[in-house]
Amino acid sequence: PGYVHVDVKYLPQMHDESNRRYLFVAIDRATRWVFVQPKANKTAASAQAFLKALHKACAIRISKVLTDNGKEFTDRLFTSKEREPSGNHEFDRLCQELGIEHRLTQPRTPRTNGMVERFNGRIADVLKTHRFNGREDLEQTLLRYVALYNQQLPQSALGSKTPMQAMKNWYQTHPHLFHKRLYDRPGCDT
Repeated sequence: PGYVHVDVKYLPQMHDESNRRYLFVAIDRATRWVFVQPKANKTAASAQAFLKALHKACAIRISKVLTDNGKEFTDRLFTSKEREPSGNHEFDRLCQELGIEHRLTQPRTPRTNGMVERFNGRIADVLKTHRFNGREDLEQTLLRYVALYNQQLPQSALGSKTPMQAMKNWYQTHPHLFHKRLYDRPGCDT
């Protein structure tokens, strides 16, 4: 736990919006716990705000974050010919401040970040199978789906446990990996 994959998903523009929006998505590699947040744009400031919210919401100590090479996450492909990140990007500086190692995928290899890409596919399925009354309805549906996913949907990769059950199991055996107690978290206690 603590190795988190992060990506951005485009959201459809609703009839009551003037611009399309974006869904920032994070998923923990070991527990499959998911955190999402809709944003008006996909700037470095939005990525930074998302990481702050993720850090606050996640009970696990985040040690590593894996992102693609988008401008919101890195300056790797845009500042130098060596194609190395400078470490001065806003997202990198926040990672350093929070004690998180920021790792990047190789360019044009979405499979490397496949766990979050797969969850984005689940979000795409929700978007295809629902009709939304507007922006607020879309946001509420996505947040309800994430709560359902984390607390009620067993995952075969977790031995038919939900992400919250997996997180609680990790907490029982490795409490030092957490900075919050899980006793008051939703989900089944075993």
